[in-house]
Amino acid sequence: MTEFDYPRRLRLLTGRDFQFVFDNAQLKVPDQTILILARPNNLGHSRLGFVISKKNIRQAVKRNRVRRIIRESFRLNQHNLPEVDMIILARQGLGEMENDQIHKLMKKCWSRLKNKSKKLKKT
Repeated sequence: MTEFDYPRRLRLLTGRDFQFVFDNAQLKVPDQTILILARPNNLGHSRLGFVISKKNIRQAVKRNRVRRIIRESFRLNQHNLPEVDMIILARQGLGEMENDQIHKLMKKCWSRLKNKSKKLKKT
């Protein structure tokens, strides 16, 4: 049976984990309100981290809502994602989107990430 939990092993926790991705992001999935930077790992599963600044989403309530929705989307799609460490960078306008719009955006971004990962493995 497939599990849909979100344990600590699926998160980028330390500064070293984040720096690992920022230094050599081999996969980039840009969108108007979000940017995903990713780098393959050898862990057998993907991991997720967030960089959501006050400059881009002013209110803490909105930043937390965005994180919660993206984490939920990740949790439900984690078995279809490639083995990468990824960082979600929020851009202006993401905090103003409705919940269902963010879900659609993430579904599109996960698909693009998966396709780019396949292309990277072929080369």
